[in-house]
Amino acid sequence: MRFLEVIGGWINEHFSNEEAIYLVVLLLAAFVVLFFFGAYIAPVLAGLVFAYLLSAVVDRLVDWHVPRLAAVWIVFALFVGGAIALVIGIAPLIWRQLTESVNAMPGVIDRLRVLVGDLSTEFPGTFSPTVVEGWLAALNAEVTEIGKAALQGLVAQVPNVFGIIIYLILLPISFFFFLKDGKSMVARVLAMLPQHRTLLDSVGREMNVQIANYIRGKAIEILIVGTATYLAFLFLGLNYAALLGFVVGISVLVPFVGAAVVTVPVAAVGFLQYGWSWDFAYVMAAYGVIQALDGNVLVPILFSETNDLHPITIIVAVLAFGGLWGFWGILFAIPLATLVKAIFNAWPRTNVAQAPET
Repeated sequence: MRFLEVIGGWINEHFSNEEAIYLVVLLLAAFVVLFFFGAYIAPVLAGLVFAYLLSAVVDRLVDWHVPRLAAVWIVFALFVGGAIALVIGIAPLIWRQLTESVNAMPGVIDRLRVLVGDLSTEFPGTFSPTVVEGWLAALNAEVTEIGKAALQGLVAQVPNVFGIIIYLILLPISFFFFLKDGKSMVARVLAMLPQHRTLLDSVGREMNVQIANYIRGKAIEILIVGTATYLAFLFLGLNYAALLGFVVGISVLVPFVGAAVVTVPVAAVGFLQYGWSWDFAYVMAAYGVIQALDGNVLVPILFSETNDLHPITIIVAVLAFGGLWGFWGILFAIPLATLVKAIFNAWPRTNVAQAPET
């Protein structure tokens, strides 16, 4: 009986407020929809995300006395034009360098054979020719398996071409209508909630500030870091500068881990191209400067309004939400973790008097 009293007291303390019930229901409904139907409605969700990010541009144009419908069409045209420019201008360059890197794998193995062969010559007691050949054979087999897996993956995607086309059609359509009618949709949802909703409004404001600041900041950070890395590597003459710049830019989506992981391919490409030389040192120094400026200058400027989270909390959020929703889960991991924190801080608590023990 004592246990049931404790459970009943906890429920009465945390769920006696009507708004708390509404909030729990809304969160559960959103989780169920995303978990079970997220893959099917992905184009609509992507359109919603882009509309949310660019709605501020529409509002700014309206403040400049541009009719709202005209502002929507202007932002929509800029979005479509930017997407087309990205596909036509940048994507082919990255794809070409990716193809070149795959085709260069045999040469990389030969270069490694020479380097490791030098080790066996200089340190015959530690690196015997038999051991070196075994390493190289295993590496060659692994590279071959990776190539087969990549080829099979591309072939497996051929039946999904129709789905990709549907995605590319529905995303801009969803984006346009969310941009045009988003405020009226939000008003309809709010009309179904209680008029007095202090908790929901508090959490909603916190979520709006955190997600808007974080996602827009991440988009700017990816663009700046990726472009700076590409230009630096291009200036230094490093192979696959566009591909590495793209990878480094995307790596900022995963805090702490992304920069550490991307260091490996950057160092590998630089070492295989330049060996132990000053050129290799310049490449790694440029990469280190970019990472330092990103972490100590760019991130504080872009995310000044984002609440601080412990690094362990961020890593757990990235792993958990990324495991649930893949790319979108990683992208929204930090604002979702901040939302959980905001809900915890704003959650109503009722002091329940404890009955004296008899």
